[in-house]
Amino acid sequence: MGLKEQLSAEIQRCMKSNDKLRLETLRSLRAALMEKEIEKRGSGSPLGADDELAVLNAAAKKRRESIEMFTQGGRTDLVQQETAELAIVQEYLPAQMSPDEIAAVIKSAVAAAGASTMSDFGKVMPAVMKAVKGRADGKTVQDLVRKALGAS
Repeated sequence: MGLKEQLSAEIQRCMKSNDKLRLETLRSLRAALMEKEIEKRGSGSPLGADDELAVLNAAAKKRRESIEMFTQGGRTDLVQQETAELAIVQEYLPAQMSPDEIAAVIKSAVAAAGASTMSDFGKVMPAVMKAVKGRADGKTVQDLVRKALGAS
């Protein structure tokens, strides 16, 4: 069962149980998947697992950024809602890597690229993001890569 079908089945369960927050969140995810599917139709290629993962990551990133903005604005009610939505989105994402696991990937990417200074950031970051694809937040990875290159 694909992600879209899984979301549709979960949406039906939420409608029956009257879980409005989960229902709205899942509907937004399904809508984003459908938009991506329409976008891909022009290229003739079907929606793949990587595309689904990209949609989920974008949804999670959007909610993380919203949480940050609402926290700065003192809107605790909206922070709680976005946090709950983020938890729902994360249920569909692969398990996230720990900082130690990310650091190990960064260490091997730095060694493979022969990087030693911050000027090598552009060589290391794409390799690390490819290796952690969907299992780590880009901002966290970026911070850890900067730390690794700055400490070297």
